[in-house]
Amino acid sequence: MILEVISHPKVGCYAIYNFFLMPNLYIISGCNGAGKTTASYTILPEILDCREFINADNIAAELSPLNPESVALESGRKMLKRIDELVREGIDFAIETTLSTRSYVSLVKNVQAAGYKVSLLYFWLSSADVAIKRVAQRVSEGGHDIPSETIIRRYYRGISNLYNLYMPICDEWTLVNNMNLAPEVVAKSDAFGKMIFNNELWDSIKKDSHDKS
Repeated sequence: MILEVISHPKVGCYAIYNFFLMPNLYIISGCNGAGKTTASYTILPEILDCREFINADNIAAELSPLNPESVALESGRKMLKRIDELVREGIDFAIETTLSTRSYVSLVKNVQAAGYKVSLLYFWLSSADVAIKRVAQRVSEGGHDIPSETIIRRYYRGISNLYNLYMPICDEWTLVNNMNLAPEVVAKSDAFGKMIFNNELWDSIKKDSHDKS
């Protein structure tokens, strides 16, 4: 599969098209509040024709709507079981993550060994403070809350892991500035090599991956 950044009336300029018929794992990533889930519900079914979106938070909410944190381990097990089923059947699927842990490194390598292409899409926000404000806005609209200290920790670890762990092993990746109404593709890497569209922002984000990891 080749990632092709194009204009699309519903999702802006970060649409991704599937050119080769291989099973695909799509990693939808970014800090809390970056817009991962919102984008996923448009990009995955309408652009990528991917019907399997595995979200541990959604699984936990189904198991325990009033206290999803209490079933984190069980939801994690269910998520891994479903991933295993999909990989055995060679079905396209997507996951959502902040990339704040190393836990998906083994998944990437395992599905690649099973013949999958792994494509990562990272939604970037300019600071942890912006992420905190966006989560607060989400809570005011009925969404789930996340402690500020958790958001801050995940913000910096996610950027560090993006550059140091996940970009090197994913087959393709696209980095998107999601600060504004119209998303901006900062850089991408595919079978043709790496392309940087905003050098100043790329350098700034990369610096954060080293300074605060």
